[in-house]
Amino acid sequence: MHDEATRAALRAAAERLVAEGGAAAFSVRAVAEAVGTSTRAVYSLFGSKEGLLVDALAQGAFQFLADGIAELAETDDPVADLVEVGSVFRRLVREHPALYRIAFQRIVPGFRAGPEVTGARERAFAQLLAKVQRVADAGLLGRKSVADAAVEFNAMLEGLANAELRGTTLSILPAGSEERAWREALTTVARGFGSSAPATG
Repeated sequence: MHDEATRAALRAAAERLVAEGGAAAFSVRAVAEAVGTSTRAVYSLFGSKEGLLVDALAQGAFQFLADGIAELAETDDPVADLVEVGSVFRRLVREHPALYRIAFQRIVPGFRAGPEVTGARERAFAQLLAKVQRVADAGLLGRKSVADAAVEFNAMLEGLANAELRGTTLSILPAGSEERAWREALTTVARGFGSSAPATG
């Protein structure tokens, strides 16, 4: 029987293979053997190699972000709450680098997001938009639209993530100060939104 436990085990094995050897190390047979099941299980549960490698793993990245941001506590400081989104994004990068690389760096040739991936990505971005909306509601977004600010904030998130994954940019900082670098960079961006003059009439 190919149940949810088998599905979870196959996803975990696929993530591990990509993390250790990149997309080139991934094959349906290797994933099945790692779990102790047949290749039929992969096709039965995910439809194809791409269904597991792209849809399931990329969806997992966006679902991680959507769930993590939704669980963040809200305070009376919407800017600090927006900056806290970075902690979720950094957890994804540190705990699931393979998922990040598939979803954001598109390391799989011919990556095409299916409807489940698109839905998960939209849910994650909606959570970010909600955080930015609270900044706007507090009058701290200046002339930025909520959508523009969210895109710019997301660009900084991805830039920091890529820098940390490369292991060359943030590594020049004193040991243990990477988290501070994330927080200070995101705080600069978030507070900078309010420095522009409000839009006029």
